Amino acid sequence: MISDRAVVQTADIGDNVYIREFAVVRAGVKLGRNVTVHPFVVIEPGVVIGDNVEIFPGTYIGKVPKGAALARQPEYRPQVTIGANCSLGPHAVIYYDVEIGENTLIGDGASVREQCRIGCNCILSRYVTVNYATTVGNNTKIMDSTHITGKCLIGDNVFISLCVGSTNDNAIGRLGYQEDRVKGPVIENGAAVGAGAMLMPAIVIHEGAVVGAGSVVTRDVPARSVVMGSPATVRRYIGVD
Repeated sequence: MISDRAVVQTADIGDNVYIREFAVVRAGVKLGRNVTVHPFVVIEPGVVIGDNVEIFPGTYIGKVPKGAALARQPEYRPQVTIGANCSLGPHAVIYYDVEIGENTLIGDGASVREQCRIGCNCILSRYVTVNYATTVGNNTKIMDSTHITGKCLIGDNVFISLCVGSTNDNAIGRLGYQEDRVKGPVIENGAAVGAGAMLMPAIVIHEGAVVGAGSVVTRDVPARSVVMGSPATVRRYIGVD
């Protein structure tokens, strides 16, 4: 059912689709079967929505990355793909050039910037921000109010707790933007990061490692180690007495 108070400019709409009042769906959008678009959602051209997706009020899909104060010139394709069985919470913002895999939850107020790839069966919880050119693997969970910096690589089956911060520039912006120098952390498969941790640029948290809550990670974390403190140091190894 399409409300007569919605603006719908596409005819590429699957069966059993609901578009509620005051939603805006532009020409060039493709909606799969059993999609629900709640009030005040805006979907820009070039967006493809899979089957059984629910998009809650106020969500904006297809935002153009621009701004007078940006240190870099954004590059993007005017396309977004959202896989089947996803849920996008109220007031989420999905920029252009984003791919989101099947069965993924994007929480209330979350933001995913351009050139990001989010895997299947993921959770990006409330007010999570994922900056540009970042990849998140499958079955990964990122909890409330965490910031994932630009050019970060996160593997499969990773858990990142709430209020975690990450950075990608040791010069703190003083040298301007240099593509070959700016790099976010790498978090390998099966790693876990505790609440309130801070991850410094270009560090690697190796497979199966655990970062304790409140830690400041300034150097690489060995596989299956447990690190804590500021700066974080190895306290023990998982499976080793």
